Amino acid sequence: MTHASHAELTAALTSRWPEHRVAPSLGRIAALMDLVGDPQRAMPVIQVAGTNGKGSTAIMIDALLRAAGLRVGRFASPHLSDVRERIVIDGEPISEERFAEVWADLEPYVAMVDEQQIDGVAMTFFEVITGMAYAAFADAPVDVAVMEVGLGGRWDATSVADASVAVVTPIGLDHTHILGDTIAQIAGEKAGIIKEGGTAVLAGQDPAAAKVLLERAVEVGAPIRAEGPDFGLLDRSLAIGGQLLRIETAGGPVGDVFLPLFGEHMARNVALAVAAVEAFLGSKPLNPEIVVEGIGAVEAPARLELVRPAPAIVVDTAHNPQAARVTIDAMAESFDFTNLVGVVAMMQDKDAEAVLEIFAEKMDQVVITKVSSSPRARAVDDLADLAETVWATHQVHRAPTMAEALELAVMLADTSDGQTGVLVAGSVIAAGEARDLLATREDL
Repeated sequence: MTHASHAELTAALTSRWPEHRVAPSLGRIAALMDLVGDPQRAMPVIQVAGTNGKGSTAIMIDALLRAAGLRVGRFASPHLSDVRERIVIDGEPISEERFAEVWADLEPYVAMVDEQQIDGVAMTFFEVITGMAYAAFADAPVDVAVMEVGLGGRWDATSVADASVAVVTPIGLDHTHILGDTIAQIAGEKAGIIKEGGTAVLAGQDPAAAKVLLERAVEVGAPIRAEGPDFGLLDRSLAIGGQLLRIETAGGPVGDVFLPLFGEHMARNVALAVAAVEAFLGSKPLNPEIVVEGIGAVEAPARLELVRPAPAIVVDTAHNPQAARVTIDAMAESFDFTNLVGVVAMMQDKDAEAVLEIFAEKMDQVVITKVSSSPRARAVDDLADLAETVWATHQVHRAPTMAEALELAVMLADTSDGQTGVLVAGSVIAAGEARDLLATREDL
C-alpha cells in the first residue's frame, strides 16, 4: 500500500463529522458493533477518562499489562502525526496495510449505519475509528483493550463497551461548551464510564468532582479504589532523563521505580496506572519487578519530550489551564534553563488567556503561530494580540507557520545569554506538527 493511498484514506475518514463537535448518542456506534458481531465484547476493557493525563495514564497501563505478559490493544486520541497511532497493538501502531484492511471490513457496515441517519447524523470520524479499534483488537486478538475516552464519557463512542475497570484522571474545566461549565457537570459526564460490574479507580479530585464520581460508583455498585486511601505517590526524586519514584500499591510500598518522564503529575499517573492494573487483576498486588519493568519502558511522545538537544527544544501537548500549570511547573523543576522561548499555537475553543498567563511565568519570549491542519486553529494575530496583554510587546513575536515559528525560536535561543531552551505547547496538533518538522528538517 502506498503512502498516498493511506493519506487519501485518512483524509476521507477525517472528513466525516469532526471529533471536536459532539453528536451525543451511542446509537450509531452500537448499531455498527451489532452489525459486525459486537467486537467490543471480545475482550475485557479498561477505560480511561478525565480532563488531563488520560493519554499518559493509558500508555502506562498498557506498558504494565505487557510487562505482566498480556497482549494489549490501546486506543488513543487524538493522534500526533498519523491516525494509526490511535490503534496500538503490542505497543506499536497498526500498519498502513492493516489499517486499510480493517476499514475495508467495516466500510459496508458503516455505510449501512450512515443510511439510517441515527439521531439525524451519519457516523462521525471518532465513532468510525473507535469501531475500527474494537474490530482490530478482537481480530488480533488481544487479552485486554485499554480505551482512552475522546470527550466526556457518558456518550463517548468508547463507552459502547462496559469497562471492567473505569479509570478517571483529574477533572478540570475544559470543553465547557459541550460538557458543562462547572466541575460537577463535567464530572457527571465523565462518571458515565463507571458501570455495574466494573471497578472505579479514581485519581485525586476537586471535591465537587469527587462527590459526583463516588455517588455514581455507589449508584451502580462499583467497588472504588481512590488515590490517597488506596494508592498514591509516596516520594520522588529527580534522575537523569526522568525521576525515581516510590509508590503505594495494593501490596504495599514499591520503590526504585524509574519513570523516563518529567513532572509530579506524571509520577502520580504512575500510581494511578498501577492501581488500575491491580484492579483489573482482581486487586492482586503487582510484582514490584513488573512495576519497575513496565514503567521503565514507558514512552509518551510530546509529554515534555526533549526532541532536539541544541538548542534544547521540548514539546508538550498542554492546551488548557490545568495542563499548562503542571507543564510549566515541571519545566522549571526538570530543565536548567535560564531563559525560555515559547512557541505557542492554540485552538479557538480554549481558554487562551489563562493558558498564556501561566506560560508567561516562565517564558521570557513567545513566538505565536498557528497549526496548518485544523479549521479550529486560532489566528496568529488574534492570539498574538492577546499575548501582548500578558507579555511586553517586544517579547511577543509572530510567525505564520509552525516551521517559521521554530526557525525564529531557535534564532532567539541562539542569540540569548545563558542556557536557553524552547518549549512548544498550546495544542496537541501543534505538538504533532512540531515533532514532525523537527524529525524531518535538520535546518530547524
